[in-house]
Amino acid sequence: MMSGIIHWLEAHQFACPWKSITGIDCPGCGTQSALIELLRGQLINSLKLFPALIPMMLILIFLGIHLIFKLPKGAQILKILFIFTTSIMVTG
Repeated sequence: MMSGIIHWLEAHQFACPWKSITGIDCPGCGTQSALIELLRGQLINSLKLFPALIPMMLILIFLGIHLIFKLPKGAQILKILFIFTTSIMVTG
């Protein structure tokens, strides 16, 4: 089943509009390829393609938990995670 999902993702990758117009990678370029590598179990390759993928996934998971359980410091933690992830995207 996982190989079917990976095959479908590979066949349906979106082109980056920013890169197609300017020829310059955007801060999110490599996200799709990194996700495919992560699903294959290739953590190092995934991190090479897009280092901020795992922190982005953590933000989404934590956001869901925060929205359901209304964590007291949830908004502050999300801000810190967002700043951390953005810094990885900009410097990576």
